[in-house]
Amino acid sequence: MNCRIRTASPADAAEILKIYAPYVEETAITFEYDVPSVSEFRGRIENTLRKYPYLLAESEGEIIGYAYTGAFVGRQAYDWSAETTVYVQKDRKKTGVGGRLYRALESVFAAQNIINLNACIGCPEKEDEYLTKNSVEFHTHFGYSVVGEFHKCGYKFGRWYDMVWMEKMIGEHTADPQPVIPFAVLPPDVLSALGISCNK
Repeated sequence: MNCRIRTASPADAAEILKIYAPYVEETAITFEYDVPSVSEFRGRIENTLRKYPYLLAESEGEIIGYAYTGAFVGRQAYDWSAETTVYVQKDRKKTGVGGRLYRALESVFAAQNIINLNACIGCPEKEDEYLTKNSVEFHTHFGYSVVGEFHKCGYKFGRWYDMVWMEKMIGEHTADPQPVIPFAVLPPDVLSALGISCNK
């Protein structure tokens, strides 16, 4: 699909939330019960952008998907690891938007010196109307592998769901790794070279 990848800003919160809300209300893809307010969601974007990328896919001026990264655990020794997340407008799934966003994320990670990518994914023992194994299959397609499974740890819609951790490594684990560069200080020309429009 022809779309533009750009950085998010807190001003995008309301439009991004329109994509996320149906996942909260209608699926167990997220284990969140209640749709956050626009102000809370704006704060989440602001917090993410201090250190990590928050990217949007736009088509004809409409936001059709987004992906972002968060800290993995949060201790300093985990600095070179990050947790990835992607959501696509429900009627744009399986159009390549998620893949475009994840490839863009990986290019930013390389510029930041992040090496390990981790994804926390709801996984049903048996697929139902709220949760399938599509997310696991999507991540497998992009080179992630399952490294851990937690059984019946998420309860939503009156059902218990499993959760898996998947990981992908995109760099070498050297004895003296380069420090991680916060996303907020990456120069706009670096993002432009990666095919990402800057919206800082």
